[in-house]
Amino acid sequence: MSTPRDLMIVAMDVAPDRPVETGDLSLALAGAEVIDLIAAEAVALDGDLIVPNSQVPLEDGLLNEASASLVRETPYESVEDWLWRRGRGLSSDYLAALEKEGLVARQRGRWIPVRTGRTALVDSPARSRAAARWAEREPVLAQLAAAAGIGEVSDEESAQVTDESLDTVLAVVHDAVTELEAVRQRKTVEDAAYDNVWRGM
Repeated sequence: MSTPRDLMIVAMDVAPDRPVETGDLSLALAGAEVIDLIAAEAVALDGDLIVPNSQVPLEDGLLNEASASLVRETPYESVEDWLWRRGRGLSSDYLAALEKEGLVARQRGRWIPVRTGRTALVDSPARSRAAARWAEREPVLAQLAAAAGIGEVSDEESAQVTDESLDTVLAVVHDAVTELEAVRQRKTVEDAAYDNVWRGM
């Protein structure tokens, strides 16, 4: 399994009744992909630029897709640009992948034995692994989850990430989520003002 998959499982497992914002989760998943690509030595960071290495096949299909979509010519793509480009709808892609692999199933109605639109995790080694990483408060996973709105991390936990590249990615993810929230708030204010205009006519 991969960090993005573990993050997706944690998002479904820890907060099933209070779903996270899909945009926040998608940005965090895109950041998790960069972190796994760094770990696989498929990329390296030059400041905040993602510099691809020679393309090698990865076990995870979505990480392979991420690797294939890297900008391989200078000027390379920044982590921030990657998050906004790759993150668009990424939570849906990971949910579909988990469902295809039988790790997620559509829930059946309580009284009527038909499938509903809601999905739920099934017991699996993948779910157990993600739960173990979450229980151990694995620093990178905990910070990505916090960025997506799942739990919080203390300053002490944040300080456990000592790798400069990982720290850069995590900081950019947090900034991007903050920016997205600002856009949401602005839109809410604009919509409210528009409604007020119509009510006043």
